Amino acid sequence: MQLAKHLTQGRLVYLSQQQDAITVSENDSYRWMAFSDVVQSVMHQRNPWQLTLPHQIALLLPLLFSKPVRIIELGLGGGNLTRFLQHLSPEIMLTTVEHSQEVINSFTQYFNPEHVALDIICADGMTWLAKQDANDIDWIICDVYQSQEFGFSCIVSQLEMLTSKLDSQACLSINLPDISDSDINLCLTILQQLQPNHHITYFNIPNYLNIVIHLTPKHWQLHRLIKRNKQSYLTPITIQRWRRFWPHGLQLN
Repeated sequence: MQLAKHLTQGRLVYLSQQQDAITVSENDSYRWMAFSDVVQSVMHQRNPWQLTLPHQIALLLPLLFSKPVRIIELGLGGGNLTRFLQHLSPEIMLTTVEHSQEVINSFTQYFNPEHVALDIICADGMTWLAKQDANDIDWIICDVYQSQEFGFSCIVSQLEMLTSKLDSQACLSINLPDISDSDINLCLTILQQLQPNHHITYFNIPNYLNIVIHLTPKHWQLHRLIKRNKQSYLTPITIQRWRRFWPHGLQLN
């Protein structure tokens, strides 16, 4: 049965009446979190670490090219990326920053079924990131829920902060959901100006509103690494499957 059909057959297990109206629903196969009726993340009940939505794989494609140790994840949601990365390797040092204590509480109660000890910080992601040393970060993943009321200027400020903490050896991955074509083009232009020493590759996720952007170091030989990379946490089967996705990205430089 398709995932979309599963999501029409859920039972409500949690409802918040706060600003973003967080809900948690489930059926026998999946549990999912929604903000204002928009599904943010979906957890497979039997294999909680499994990725369930296509933009999540797109966000993690840099794992094809490197073995990052220190990863900063901005935005927790239902924790799909968090569970996957922690399951992937004990070598990974992951810190997740989430501004909403209510989201963290919902994750802890409903989306961490194996009760894994995680480094989750309740703080504004950009404010927290401003205090970090860029030399200590291998990869920044920004998957922050962006309310439409904050406007495009807020996205620009986030891009400026993210790139200011991007070392020449590090990678940055950004999920921009539900954004207009003109704003996407502006974001890409701004990123080119802010970070000329990185490749920029972006993905339109079919049948979804997500745009995923990767900034990878220019010294990474992507064409060679996509064919043969001996330094990866991913299993050979996953590498073989994921590397078919990378050519669908559009590279700006």
